[in-house]
Formats: sequence, C-alpha cells, structure tokens
Amino acid sequence: MDVLFWILIFFSTFAIMEFMAWFTHKYIMHGFLWVLHKDHHHKDHGSWWERNDAFFIFYAIVSILCFIGWDRYGFWAGLPIGLGIFAYGLAYFFVHDIFIHQRFKMFRNANNWYARGIRRAHKIHHKHLGKDKGECYGMLVPPLKYFKK
Repeated sequence: MDVLFWILIFFSTFAIMEFMAWFTHKYIMHGFLWVLHKDHHHKDHGSWWERNDAFFIFYAIVSILCFIGWDRYGFWAGLPIGLGIFAYGLAYFFVHDIFIHQRFKMFRNANNWYARGIRRAHKIHHKHLGKDKGECYGMLVPPLKYFKK
C-alpha cells in the first residue's frame, strides 16, 4: 500500500511542479528576481552559464532536502516528493535547455506536433526581451492554442 501512495505522491508532485514552474516564472522570474532571469531573454555575456540557472539550483536544493528528510528524519513522503521534483527538473532541462534552447546540440530535427507546439509557445514568450508583457506558462504543457496546425 505504501508503494501506491509513493507513486501517487510522485505523480502529484510532478504535476504540481508544472504549476510551480508557471508561478515562479510569472511572479518571481518576471518579478522581483528579474535580475537573475533577464540574461535568459537577453544574453549580456559570453558564458555558457546563465544567472537564470540559479533557479535550477534552488529546486535541486529543495529536492535534496526532501531526500534528507526521508533518509535522516523519517519523513516517508520525502522520497517520492524529492523524486517528483527531480523528475520534473530533468524533464524541464531536456525540453527547455536541450530541446528548445539547444544548449547541447540534440533533437534539432524533431518536428512532431508536440515539438512544434513547445517551440511556438516558447518563441512567443521570448518575443519580448523585457520584464513585462512576456506570456508565462508551464514548460511541459503550454496552452493548447500553440498546438494548432
């Protein structure tokens, strides 16, 4: 029975992370921490590392703290929550950093309905280089309007 709860918590956490990506992007990245996110929209340096990558570190720390809570303090839900956050972060990294922004040159020729929709939604978001007016959405499931032919 515990395994079923862990699986439910894992998938719930993964789904909640899509909401957290939208919320963080709209109200934090395009809000009071724009100073960290702006180099993602308008690169002002020659480094591969972006200040925007600090957000990845934050969520990695939250995931690690969940693992520690499970291992050291008996917080039984810490493992599936930590794994859910990690799995979302991995999916986000593949979709956003590798597929869309080509930080590693992979999946360049992907041209299915999902690939076109994700690229279209992200292109619309990056149309605005400033803090305001950029449409924000979760990364893995942007609004359906972007998946039209």
